[in-house]
Amino acid sequence: MNLAPYIEHTILKQATTIAEVDRICLEASEEGFVGVCVPPKYVQAAKKLLDGSGVKVSTVVGFPLGFGSIETKVKEIDAALHSGADEVDMVIDLGAIKSGDWKHLDEEIVACLKPIYAARKVIKVIVESGILTANELLACCALYGKHEIDYMKTSTGFADKGVTVEAVKLMRSHLPQRIGIKASGGIRTYNFAKELIEAGATRLGTSASMQIMKESREAV
Repeated sequence: MNLAPYIEHTILKQATTIAEVDRICLEASEEGFVGVCVPPKYVQAAKKLLDGSGVKVSTVVGFPLGFGSIETKVKEIDAALHSGADEVDMVIDLGAIKSGDWKHLDEEIVACLKPIYAARKVIKVIVESGILTANELLACCALYGKHEIDYMKTSTGFADKGVTVEAVKLMRSHLPQRIGIKASGGIRTYNFAKELIEAGATRLGTSASMQIMKESREAV
């Protein structure tokens, strides 16, 4: 299986350098990955490096804890789009899920979708599936499935537990087909990546992209 069209080559560690961003952009272009996911401060540099390559540039909003107010997240989205981001990965208010405040979550996604719609860009909603109960994840599917989001994303990679095959299967069976699923958080091997795609993932966010591609070539 050729995984390159699924992979968003990711670097979101706290001490990310411009040299590392340069490297992942070059690797993404050479491998034909669908995109890179970089910290907001590096979006413009990544766009310049990837100009003409067809590789999309994603960045993050409310990352990694989702604590920010609605107004703050909208401002972050505006800034990301102004910098040239093609796609935005937004962490929802996880505390609101645990508090059962679904009204706030609905208001949050409505506000965050407005600049995305206006710019005709892509939004991925990060629900941090590893810290949710099955019922909470189902409730997320019900809420976000009613909105015109592009992807639901499993994880930030910063929680104790990342993506599981079971979470992806649950999401795929309870989301409209028009909504993609970005699996992320702990994807380090070709076999696991393949399992996630077979479970319904349509994107893979990983920092182990090059190792996964090496394993995929060895598996042929």
